[in-house]
Amino acid sequence: MGRAKNFPALAAGVGVVPPGVGVAPAARRYSARHLDGAAVMRALGADQAFLIRLHLLKMLWLGLIASFAGCVIGFGAQEVLARMHAGLFATPLPAPSLWPVVIGVATGLILLVGFALPAILHLKSVPPARVLRRDLGPLPASALTVYGTALAAVTALLLWQAADVKLTAVVLAGAAATLGVLALVAAGLVRLLDRMRGKVGIAWRYGLANIARRARSSVAQILAFGLGIMVLLLLSIVRADLLQSWKDQLPADAPNQFLINIQPPQVEPLRAFLAERELRGAHLFPMIRARLTAINGRPVSSADFADDRAKRLVEREFNMSWATQPQDDNKIVAGRWWAATARGLPEVSVEKSLAERLGLKLGDQLLWRIADRELRLTITSLRTVEWDTFRANFFVVTPPGVLEDYPATYMTSFHLPAGDRDTLAQLVRAFPNVTVIDVDAIMTKVRDIMDRVNLSVEYVFLFTLLAGITVLYSAIQSTQDERLYESALLRTLGASRGHVLKGLLAEFSALGLLAGTLAALAASIAGLVLARQVFELQYLINPWLWVIGLVGGALGVGLFGVLGARFVLNRPPLQSLREL
Repeated sequence: MGRAKNFPALAAGVGVVPPGVGVAPAARRYSARHLDGAAVMRALGADQAFLIRLHLLKMLWLGLIASFAGCVIGFGAQEVLARMHAGLFATPLPAPSLWPVVIGVATGLILLVGFALPAILHLKSVPPARVLRRDLGPLPASALTVYGTALAAVTALLLWQAADVKLTAVVLAGAAATLGVLALVAAGLVRLLDRMRGKVGIAWRYGLANIARRARSSVAQILAFGLGIMVLLLLSIVRADLLQSWKDQLPADAPNQFLINIQPPQVEPLRAFLAERELRGAHLFPMIRARLTAINGRPVSSADFADDRAKRLVEREFNMSWATQPQDDNKIVAGRWWAATARGLPEVSVEKSLAERLGLKLGDQLLWRIADRELRLTITSLRTVEWDTFRANFFVVTPPGVLEDYPATYMTSFHLPAGDRDTLAQLVRAFPNVTVIDVDAIMTKVRDIMDRVNLSVEYVFLFTLLAGITVLYSAIQSTQDERLYESALLRTLGASRGHVLKGLLAEFSALGLLAGTLAALAASIAGLVLARQVFELQYLINPWLWVIGLVGGALGVGLFGVLGARFVLNRPPLQSLREL
């Protein structure tokens, strides 16, 4: 839990990087529009330090205002989330503190400085002679300065949020590799569109030409929107498909009821009760509570293990059982199982993943404490267990005749047909001390919690799409003069306002189509990897993933793009040409 708490903060840090990317083109446009003013100030005697202070303070004030506005929105979003999940908490959530405001403002300023500083520094080197010669300008900033400051800002932000150097390094490396691959794919798609210009109509030709001409900006926008759409696809369609795949792989008669705390005198009456009602899979297993105290004579302590799961395992008691044969869903992967006639042998079979976590191997001697007595057993086999069958299984199993002298209870699991609640009521009346665990009810509650949490995550990641919109608007604003000039020329040469509108719609719809393609491709690959490598499920890619990704991307980006570029349509051509 100590390290796990860093991941939400780290995810938040990663989530605010796209708006930082949107700051860069806006800062470049700001710098370009202030070149003449900076030249006049230089001609009147202002030094470089004064120019930097002036424009940096203006940017910082703007950053403070925007950051405080973001904090207000954040408090509102938190209130909405709290109300959405009020039923999950027994007591009301505490009022938010002011510390998130400090974090929010600091985050905004770090991103602003990291992505806008190169453009501000660009102003200090403008020559005073630009007052007389407009063609003169400062030398462009080096790539090292531009990317170095941005990388330094992102690294500082992630390191601060995660408070873990190793974790930050891993996330940065993974994010860089992922974004690099996605950027290459996006660049390839942009080049593919460029080759299609000669095969489409005038409006599409104009739109595709804009994408190809501003290739770098187009790739950045495709990445920003593609990542946002990908996350939403993963959280909605892919998550539902994975859950359905898991359900489909469960046996139709998978146990959905567990009975524990069965006393030895109740074993036969309960077995008869279950057999009379033809409940499948109801095998009763003995269960002994034992604590692992030593391995090969060395006392066991949670401090000996780095893995958090291993620490928890050695701190609690294990449920041990005995058996003549391994169950059908148990497979011996090392060592040997004892003979069917073996009794009283001081041997033990350990589940493979438990052995790996605790560093156990064949031949190790384990010392167990059961109540006030000790028992020494030797590991003679390791086995895998199919836990997702929902059958009763145990990490530790001994031969018969080893644990019978110790106090034991019994447990079982069985499949109860849907709607047959009378059987449970009869069972509770006949065996009032037996604890019934209704897995169906638990899974229903878990699914409800998962749906609520998923809704929260989707709600939060909508801000990723908003970040993509800021990148889009920033890119549009950074090319405002160029777009106005293009529109003026087209309309002067006879193009109507409708033709220009169709060209803009084609440009941004194509960007959205590429972003949706990238998102659907990445979500499909992520779904396959999660299914095969993590959950070990069979997974078929849902075609709706591509339909929603492509159509949603084209419609969404097309709409927001045209709204952001409407100034191109509203400006009279003559006014644009006079301002050249």
